[in-house]
Amino acid sequence: MVNILKFTTRLKKVMDFHQLSASGFADKIGVQRSSISHILSGRNKPSLDFILKITAEFKDVDIYWLLNGNGTFPKGEENTPTSPPSFSDSNSNSNSQIGGKKIERIVVFYSDGTFGEYKK
Repeated sequence: MVNILKFTTRLKKVMDFHQLSASGFADKIGVQRSSISHILSGRNKPSLDFILKITAEFKDVDIYWLLNGNGTFPKGEENTPTSPPSFSDSNSNSNSQIGGKKIERIVVFYSDGTFGEYKK
């Protein structure tokens, strides 16, 4: 059975990843905007047709991940490294700058929905 709270969290992750609002996401998969709203609020559970529309439109969404969290998102993404990146305190280190801008922090999003934040 699908845990609706965890499902909505994964659905929001897909929407955020593709930079879509609820209405933009609804338009993209061809459902009414109220359908997305009702699912995100927990009022309705997703239908099989709804799930299939998502996986048909977004090839990077694994149906097993969407339904129960098994697998990865985006689909086929390898596991991320377990050790955080290291930063040097040296101002001469070219790795601490990109385009002349100094890096202040890096946020890594893992496939299990967690994230890590690394600050210099």
